Amino acid sequence: MAYAKKSGNTVEAVRALARPIAQRLGLTLWDVRFLKEGAGWYLRIFIDKPGGVGIDDCEAMSRAVNDPLDELDPIDRSYCLEVSSPGLNRELTRGEHFAAFLGSPVRAKLIRPAEDGSRAVSGVLESYEDGTAVLRTESGELRAVAVKEASSIRVMDDDFVGGIEE
Repeated sequence: MAYAKKSGNTVEAVRALARPIAQRLGLTLWDVRFLKEGAGWYLRIFIDKPGGVGIDDCEAMSRAVNDPLDELDPIDRSYCLEVSSPGLNRELTRGEHFAAFLGSPVRAKLIRPAEDGSRAVSGVLESYEDGTAVLRTESGELRAVAVKEASSIRVMDDDFVGGIEE
């Protein structure tokens, strides 16, 4: 499969490369992030599967994606590749993430305080549309949270172990 070098952004190029590799390994690509932390750059590939992923899955994905990444060369600086599970309290960032977790308890941390002064909203994810998640709080109130106004929205169900379907 051919990929255009340096076209589009790094994360989308890596996502396009990694998704079919993950599928061949029986995994789902959950997310890709390219971040600067301190002096270093990190390319993080998050994988998932029903029942959860283990170290062997992470190692297999890392080995399978390493040479194709070198060939694609979408990153013009040195970086550390990390492959891991998104974890039980996974962050929801894409439409398919929200769709997979409708009905699940989530917590949204807000960038700026809400009108009531709160910095976080917790509740059951009732719906997601056009970049807005609607949560039903413990009191039964529906609270709309624009994803762009949240620093993170995470699943808060510690009993969940599983995957999403692409």
